[in-house]
Amino acid sequence: MPEMKNMIFKKTKIRVDENGLVSLSDIHIAAGFTKNQTPSDWMGLPGSQRQVAALIKKKTGKSGLFAPEDIKAAWYTKKGPEGGVWADENLALGYAAYLSPSLAVEIREVFLRYKKGDESLHSEIRENARRHVDEARERHRLIGKQVRKDYTATLKDHGVEKPFDYANCTNEVYKPILGGTASQVKTARGLPKRVNLRDHMTTSELAFAMAAEALATERIEQARSDGYVECRDETRFAATSIGSAIDADRKNRQKKLF
Repeated sequence: MPEMKNMIFKKTKIRVDENGLVSLSDIHIAAGFTKNQTPSDWMGLPGSQRQVAALIKKKTGKSGLFAPEDIKAAWYTKKGPEGGVWADENLALGYAAYLSPSLAVEIREVFLRYKKGDESLHSEIRENARRHVDEARERHRLIGKQVRKDYTATLKDHGVEKPFDYANCTNEVYKPILGGTASQVKTARGLPKRVNLRDHMTTSELAFAMAAEALATERIEQARSDGYVECRDETRFAATSIGSAIDADRKNRQKKLF
């Protein structure tokens, strides 16, 4: 089966099937609409049906009694996650105009670039995918910063005072999750000594560290830990629990490969 192609509009992919039909559902999403003015709503309008009939007549030369394959060559619906309403680009432009005249102009420009084989469209799709990953990581990072803030505040409330002791407690988080202290991990990854390690952690690593610190915060507060040693030990136990769960899951997945 030929590969599904993509255009991009307002940072959103608009799929084009192997026969050149465009996803009206993707246009609806890209335009920012929710439950209003859906492709199905538009296709049910008398004016839209007349457009469909005129398009099929032009394609086939028939004046009526269109065969199912004639209709499907102009538009069709598909169920499932990859489904939606698909239509000839002429109908797609009609649908865009139904949503908004200015939207139709913007969509037409995208179609023209696509038809000309504008290579920058592919670059934009790749860049948008990268940006989506970066934005997701940044959301995790912001949540992680708040969890980190709560954790260090808890350490302070329970008698941890020296900067070195805060660093040691943090290293108890890293050891079972990253395989070493902050200094050791930076060296292993070729990172400068003074960089913030969390700026160079994956989204998964950030999530694991976040979970360990959140659990450590609960343990320290519940145990009413007093001082650096007790807080360090509770942190070690929490992080080890998270690390053990991660290792067990990875071993389970590895077994299923054999």
